[in-house]
Parts: sequence; C-alpha cells; structure tokens
Amino acid sequence: MDHQEPAPATGDPITLFGEYLRFYREAAVAKVRALPPEEQRTSRLPSGWTPLELLHHLAFMERRWFAWNFLGEQVDEPWGDRRDERWFVPDDVGVDQIAALLRDDGARTDSVLASHRLDEIGRPAPGYPGPTAPLGWICFHVLQEYARHVGHLDIAVEIAGGPTGD
Repeated sequence: MDHQEPAPATGDPITLFGEYLRFYREAAVAKVRALPPEEQRTSRLPSGWTPLELLHHLAFMERRWFAWNFLGEQVDEPWGDRRDERWFVPDDVGVDQIAALLRDDGARTDSVLASHRLDEIGRPAPGYPGPTAPLGWICFHVLQEYARHVGHLDIAVEIAGGPTGD
C-alpha cells in the first residue's frame, strides 16, 4: 500500500484536513488502479457508474468546492464530470490523467488550508449554484464525500474481482 492513514500525531484541524484529504485521494486512485483498464470503465452496479467515472467525479467535486466556491475562481467546465445528468469520462482520459488532476487540485487545496482560517467564509465565483460556507464546513463536506466514495469503490472493486481492503 502506497498510502497510509495519517498517524495520530496532531489534533490540529487544518493539518488533519490536509492529511486526510491526501489519504483519501490516494486511496481512491489506488482502488481504481487495482483494476485492469477495461474494468475501470465497466459498471457492475444498477446505477451504472464506473470506477473511473467516480474518480473523475472526485476531482471535479474538490475543484468545485475549493476553487469555484471558496476561492471564487472561474472554473472551466465545472461540471465536466457529467454528461446528460450522469458521471462521464472521455474515452481518451484514463486513470493517470485523473490522478494528476486530483493531485493538482489537492495542491491547491493544501495552499488554501495553509493560508486561510477554518472560520473564513468563501466568496463563490459568479454562477456558483451552491451556498457560501466557512472553510471548515467545506473541508468536512469534501472529506465525507471522499470517505463515502472510497467506500463505494471498495465495493465496486471487490465485485469486479479486485483486491479487498487497503
């Protein structure tokens, strides 16, 4: 395993948010990479999403919350993880490109955490459809979304015959 849950070395919320977000990002990438490429793009679930689509969704989700909502940056194709109201990944985009996107956005998140207080309220860019929220709330929301979806990936990977657990 190339990712580890953060050690219980600090109680500092900013540090913990950053460490846990990195942990879940890498856990999600590892889960998808554990599957052969054809299984990454195959759904075995009634809802129809694929492991690669879920990973792509996570990258766009984090960007929407930290860049578009909190920092107020204009985001090209903020809903680029969707087409016709479902998750989508272009045929020429694979796990390596999505992992790079996740890590690039993760670096932006790390920068936000290093330079803002948890009680600071975001300033969404024009056109952002969601609520304004303090950074601490955004961190909890993004963290729970990662944790929930990594659990979904656990199940999808197991059903596809991939490894279980960490």
